[in-house]
This record gives sequence, structure tokens and C-alpha cells, in this order.
Amino acid sequence: MGGLVDDLFSIDYGCSDLAGVDEAGRGPLAGDVVAAAVILDPARPIDGLRDSKKLSAARREALARLIRERALAWSVARASVAEIDRLNILQAALLAMHRAVHSLVPQPAYVLVDGNRLPRWHYASAPVIGGDDRVPAIAAASILAKVQRDGELIALERRYPGYGFAAHKGYPTAAHLQALRTLGVSPVHRRSFAPVKKLLGQT
Repeated sequence: MGGLVDDLFSIDYGCSDLAGVDEAGRGPLAGDVVAAAVILDPARPIDGLRDSKKLSAARREALARLIRERALAWSVARASVAEIDRLNILQAALLAMHRAVHSLVPQPAYVLVDGNRLPRWHYASAPVIGGDDRVPAIAAASILAKVQRDGELIALERRYPGYGFAAHKGYPTAAHLQALRTLGVSPVHRRSFAPVKKLLGQT
């Protein structure tokens, strides 16, 4: 339900029943895709919310703490590597978003989703292209999702040393691709992604 939002100024971002949703980890070759949903509290504003990719790691961490403290509701959810390989990354990301919104307490009356696609759900909702830099609640969700996923990839580096997960967070950098060729495919790599599939000898 919903259509692409063009007139962003017509939306009351300060209302207490609007959730913003975003995901982190669609492009990497390894790890879960993580989504977050946030309902901000108009009485407890947070300065500096913007697209998480435009913030330093330290600033993201600081804002994530404020979001968890001040938001009326927030939730983080995921779709696993197995679900990514079974469904494809787009559908897995939409599934993670659905899980994040479904877990919010209280539930939102309206949902804005970063991007141009919506999950299949009953919520009144709309996609917002570039929403993580235009809608505060989406920016907050972007920050929570990225902080959560980055922390998980740092933890994966300890479980699977040598791949460099802590540095590249699973993205297909030259160092990551070389590690894959040297060490082989780990249990947390996405086998449906072309560079991994190629190493496994699949077409």
C-alpha cells in the first residue's frame, strides 16, 4: 500500500506514529542483511541525523546510543545468509524490513521506507528515494542498521580470521576477493553472489 513520496514537505515528521525504515548490507558478499525501524519522539529531538554512510563510525555510534535512548520505539531485525541465498538479496532485505517494523512497540500508523520498493505488508506506507538523508526517522533507522551490522562483521572477523571482515565489512574489495581465493568460501559468505558462486564453480 502506498506510492512514491514526492512532496516530502507534506509529511509531519514530528508525529509520534510515523516509523522510518532502512537496511544495511545489500551489497556485501558475506553476513546477514540487517534492517532497522524507528519511531522518533517529537519531545526528544536528536540533532545530526543523516545518511549513516556520510557519518564517521564514532559519530554513528554516538547517534545510535541517542536513538536507543530517545526514540519512542526502535527495532533491529535481519534476514540470514541462507534466506538471502534462497530468496535473493532484494526480497531478503524487504523481509528484514518487514520484521523490523512488525517488532515495533507501539506499532506505527504510517511507515516511510528508504528506496523505491516496499515490503508486502498491511501498513500504510510509501517509499522515499534518498530517504536516509531526507527523513529523520529513516536516517535514524539507517544509523541503527549500519552500527548493528558493522558490529556483527567485526565479530565475524574473530570467528573467521583472515578475511578482513572488520575492515571491509563484507564488501567485495580487492583484499576480500584475494582472501576468498586464498582461504575459500566461509559459512557466512553468500553463495548466490557472483564472486562467491564463481569460486564454488557454479554458473
